[in-house]
Amino acid sequence: MPTFRYSAKDQEARTVNAKIVANDEMAVLDELRSRHLIVISIDEEKKSQFSFGALSNKTSSITTEDIILFSRQMATMVDAGIPILQTMEALEEQTVNPSFKKVLGTIRDDIRLGTSLSAAFAKHNKVFDNLFVNMLKVGESGGVLTVVLDRLSSYMEKTAKLKRKVQGAMIYPAVVVSMALLITTGLIVKVVPTFASIYSSFGRELPAMTQFLLDLSSTIRNNGVFILAGLFGAGFAFVSYQKTPAGAYHIDNLKLKMPVFGVLICKVAVSRFCRTLSVLVQSGVPILEGLEIVRKTIGNRVLEKLMEDVIQSVREGESIAAPLSRSRVFPSMVTKMISIGEQSGQLDKMLIKVSDFFDEQVDAMVETLTSLIEPFVIGFLGIVIGFVVIALFMPIISMTQMIN
Repeated sequence: MPTFRYSAKDQEARTVNAKIVANDEMAVLDELRSRHLIVISIDEEKKSQFSFGALSNKTSSITTEDIILFSRQMATMVDAGIPILQTMEALEEQTVNPSFKKVLGTIRDDIRLGTSLSAAFAKHNKVFDNLFVNMLKVGESGGVLTVVLDRLSSYMEKTAKLKRKVQGAMIYPAVVVSMALLITTGLIVKVVPTFASIYSSFGRELPAMTQFLLDLSSTIRNNGVFILAGLFGAGFAFVSYQKTPAGAYHIDNLKLKMPVFGVLICKVAVSRFCRTLSVLVQSGVPILEGLEIVRKTIGNRVLEKLMEDVIQSVREGESIAAPLSRSRVFPSMVTKMISIGEQSGQLDKMLIKVSDFFDEQVDAMVETLTSLIEPFVIGFLGIVIGFVVIALFMPIISMTQMIN
């Protein structure tokens, strides 16, 4: 959203000069009038496309670690009795990331002019998601801001830790397989042609393995540009398809059905669902509102559709466990524990237990995958390179035997 610089008079005729983030000038005007300010001027800040500052703000993106550190520090300062405005000023000063510093400065200005804490954060929905904003709203209204911030920080830390583990499990095999393909391609494109010129002087039929390798090398070298263009075209088409609602749904559905990795993705999703909902229930967020927040943060279109069905069923008077048990995504153990939690009034505790259990399962699965992938890739490389070496040297060995 654009940033506007304004000048106004308050009820005591003092001049107020500050910035505000809003959709347009009318939204700024409405916000300032709600604060009982007399508007003098409103100007939109223009961002230079070629300035070093703009470039640095683009490259210095706000990370999850920035937000986790901020929420943890904010919880500590609020718990120490420091007023919110002074807390925001202190956190803005010590923030290193220039993009995040700018966001905190805007929030600080809004709070100084009377905007509620949650409303000030809600204006930056690309930085602070619905979960963060709604938790702040609950903390403000219930007078438990410190507790809510502490829960939010713990939740984000555990979620980020789980995400890093899963990404590590996915990235490692991708990198190793990519390196293996590059090495193999290098052998075929650079090494094999050298032997091809030698074999051409033999004047005799080559073994099938050798001929196949030479033909493959020739095809790649002669049509390399078209092969690369085809790969880039396929990649572009895949990304474009993924951006469509139907494409995103089908791809997310395929992810859940992948062998081994599909099970891992499902376990992560179940853990995230349980942990997010437990934090919201603990903080006093109404169950329907909590389920809606979970739906927006679960990160998989298939599971988002499932959450829509759950929300509709709960509106009609059903329990949470009933629609989950009808799906094939959530294991029966999970739905039974949720059902027990609903009946006993301890839903948040049951959800935390389920989340902790699945976190441990994800940890064990990631470790197993990491340990199995390495020998598998080494074996694959050995087979490919062994095939290339044997195919290249078979004619030489055959000629040597004939000479002897």
